[in-house]
Amino acid sequence: MIDGLAAHLREAHPSNMDTATANSWLTEYFAEWVLALDPRVDALACTGAVLSIPVTEKVARVGGFVSGQALATLADTTMVIACAGHFRGFRPVATTNLDVQFLRPATGDRVSCTATIVRAGKSLIFARATLIAEPSGKDVAAATATFAVP
Repeated sequence: MIDGLAAHLREAHPSNMDTATANSWLTEYFAEWVLALDPRVDALACTGAVLSIPVTEKVARVGGFVSGQALATLADTTMVIACAGHFRGFRPVATTNLDVQFLRPATGDRVSCTATIVRAGKSLIFARATLIAEPSGKDVAAATATFAVP
């Protein structure tokens, strides 16, 4: 599922940024506790991004489900990287609103998050994201966010 979404983003909206560059932004600009989730940029375009995290004991809660905190962090981080895709380079943005709906427990090997830019203005960017458990392909959460552009 990730490969199909990633291919769609690259083909529909190519950018001059590659995933290696975007992955370097994670280590350069994000907090250690975000990096503890082991996020990976799987695709990046000017309209969105796909990131994923492995399902490990670090992110699981009792019962083996990925914690809501980890899912919310993945959603926010993916939408921030989508903003960077919109700018065609990393620029800091500030999350002013984050709304997450948890749909079912996240289990499996990885959780992927596809974020798209809904509207980008001069001072605010609106984004949405869908989180999917892999390999089942089932939606586990949906999120929307608003980002302030300093």
